[in-house]
Amino acid sequence: MNCDYLIRIHPNKKAPPNASQSLSKSGRPIITITQALAQNVNNTDELAFVMSHEAAHHIQGHLARQAQNAAAGAIIFAGLATIAGTGANDIAAAQDLGAFVGGRSYSKDFELEADRLGTVIAYKAGYDPLKGALFFARVPDPGDRFLGTHPPNAQRYYAVQATMAQIGG
Repeated sequence: MNCDYLIRIHPNKKAPPNASQSLSKSGRPIITITQALAQNVNNTDELAFVMSHEAAHHIQGHLARQAQNAAAGAIIFAGLATIAGTGANDIAAAQDLGAFVGGRSYSKDFELEADRLGTVIAYKAGYDPLKGALFFARVPDPGDRFLGTHPPNAQRYYAVQATMAQIGG
């Protein structure tokens, strides 16, 4: 697996605090942090945890898995619309809706997986993931919304605590 990450700061100075993982056209993993996020971290533990979390998304193949889930959702919804005897426009709309639902179907699980592996990565790199995950206490809590992309902040912090207990940190 290519873990030669390109770390970059998002060029839009007005972008809200966020971090993301993506792939370049050549397949190189990219971790992008907005300027607002970089200015909002309280210490290196928080920045290391955020970056480790994004690296974990790459290592766990979340982009590919999300694309597979979106494709499956599109196929299922389009098939149901076809069976229902709807027209081409309705089938296309069902396909779009299916891709949206499918793409989000496991996103909360992916976030928790990345939090757990990110905890291990940050810890092994010499940072304190428990201090790093305190970042969750300062960002808006997404709650537990239907088709939301992130689990509640308390659940994420608990995942970090549980992982630290398992690895003896």
